Amino acid sequence: MNTALHDRYSLAFKLYPYQRSPDQNAASPVRHPVVVMGGGPIGVATALDLGLQGIPVIVLDDHEGIGMGSRAICFSKRCLEISDRYGCGEPMLDKGVVWNLGKVFHEDRKVFEFNLLPEEGHKYPAFINLQQPYFEKFLVDRVRQAQKDGAPIELRGKNRVDSVQVHDDHVELEVTTPEGTYQLEADWLIGCDGAGSPLRKMLKLDFEGRVFQDSFLIADIKMKADFPTERWFWFEPSHKSGDSTLLHKQPDGVWRIDFQIGWNVDREEEMKEDNIRARLDAMLGPEVEYDIVWTSIYTFQCRRMEKFRHGRVIFAGDAAHQVSPFGARGANSGMQDVDNLGWKLGLVIDGKAPEHLLDSYDEERVHGADENILNSTRATDFITPKSKISHTFRNAVLDLAEHHEFARPLVNSGRLSVPCTYDDLSLNGPDELAGGPARTRTGSACPDAPLGDGFLLSRLGNDFVLLTIDAKAPEELEEHGVAIRRVAVSASDDKTGMLAERYLGESGSAVYLIRPDQHVAARWNKFDEAAVRAALRTACAME
Repeated sequence: MNTALHDRYSLAFKLYPYQRSPDQNAASPVRHPVVVMGGGPIGVATALDLGLQGIPVIVLDDHEGIGMGSRAICFSKRCLEISDRYGCGEPMLDKGVVWNLGKVFHEDRKVFEFNLLPEEGHKYPAFINLQQPYFEKFLVDRVRQAQKDGAPIELRGKNRVDSVQVHDDHVELEVTTPEGTYQLEADWLIGCDGAGSPLRKMLKLDFEGRVFQDSFLIADIKMKADFPTERWFWFEPSHKSGDSTLLHKQPDGVWRIDFQIGWNVDREEEMKEDNIRARLDAMLGPEVEYDIVWTSIYTFQCRRMEKFRHGRVIFAGDAAHQVSPFGARGANSGMQDVDNLGWKLGLVIDGKAPEHLLDSYDEERVHGADENILNSTRATDFITPKSKISHTFRNAVLDLAEHHEFARPLVNSGRLSVPCTYDDLSLNGPDELAGGPARTRTGSACPDAPLGDGFLLSRLGNDFVLLTIDAKAPEELEEHGVAIRRVAVSASDDKTGMLAERYLGESGSAVYLIRPDQHVAARWNKFDEAAVRAALRTACAME
């Protein structure tokens, strides 16, 4: 292993070393509004979302910073847009490797290539590749800046939660530190403690779904190579390094390679450096020099909890659901969990929305998890056919796709993460924009578009917004203490026509009610105050 990169992934990112908290000296357990269990990217992002709203939040983590290994590396446009609203999207983009193009091979033949973002007019690309330690560090860096600006966020390293007791209006926690145990209480406990979730086990909750009988070996290597900055996927590669192989470029000259190695393998034997190098040499050729940075073996799992909310305990990220990594749906879907939960919990804590608004978090993100699991399951079945006839049909599709465009959508090397649309769910208001584009229907995440010298999503921010395009409306509305801020634009502000293409209907004007997570709550041809107020009440579960 390359020692320099090992240190960069571990020691350099020890970001919140243990410090004694005043809570440890208290005569009785101190009550906090929100406690987050788990200091990974989803836990820190949850704290950042709430803290930027002014809600006090504490993160309890058994570690003191960011773990070793690149782990998740593909971060989607939607994930970057969420991070941008939190104030850390741009450093992620600056550090990450941008890619839009993917290529699919069968044996030694290129079957076809695809562009994930063929259209222009977006601040962020379809994907960046960025090692998870960097992604987490940028989130923590933003937390530190927010703390200096007064955001009430606390990160407690070496604070391991060992037991929880759930009550109707709070949760009791027992926490172990290097200096012993202490107790605290939380109005709300958010479980972001990963796929193995100790919290889930404490509450005797489990996953439902499938574990696929195949194994994949990850090797992150540092090398100088002529491979372009693209996603390359081989089915049955001619170099015989695995049943399938995936190649990605990361920052710092590091490359991610995934080898499909089968189910009945000796993991200890496969993880020996000589055996890993044998696979790498077969793929890259003996003339390529490289250092092994990090290795791991994983299996495909497509599972989720039955419910994500259990009274005062709410689960997010891998603690709530797991999908196969092909498709980059793990961390990206976790960030969408945070984006969905943050504004709802904020309104409930501030007394501006009823507690049952949080049931819509369960409704919408279970919907999102099921969509991810469906896509990941289909990808897994295509990548790892389980019968001779399935294998024959899979290869027939690959042969057809090389020569015929109609077959290419059937090839599945991982349907890459896109924003979830909450079609026909309870928070959606009316969709009355005549001829409105399907991509901005109610429940959908707002697509970006050029606007003057900037972009639309940057104007929307983190509030309820009334987006008016060549339509009259008041500058501000308020309903039950929830404010709606108007963003007034004109299609003429965008000379490219992309704003009109993505948002306007047949009438040449449009009014959108947009949630704080930038999903469309309702849309109309023109402003109607009663209709807007009713849609806001629906979006906040007030009626």
